[in-house]
Amino acid sequence: MTPMHLVAGWRWRIVGWGLSAVVVAVFVAANAHLIVVAVATQPDCVAVPPAEGGPALRAARPAC
Repeated sequence: MTPMHLVAGWRWRIVGWGLSAVVVAVFVAANAHLIVVAVATQPDCVAVPPAEGGPALRAARPAC
């Protein structure tokens, strides 16, 4: 029969590895979500009024 302190030690080790895996999975999922949202919300064309006196803040791709 296995001593109780060894069984309890293995349980905590399994719980620790399980919690670590959950934290890593949440981190990866959150970063994947940020990438998907960033790519999906990029506008194709943006209407930009002409700037007077030179370039001001402009869209990366003005109206097509």
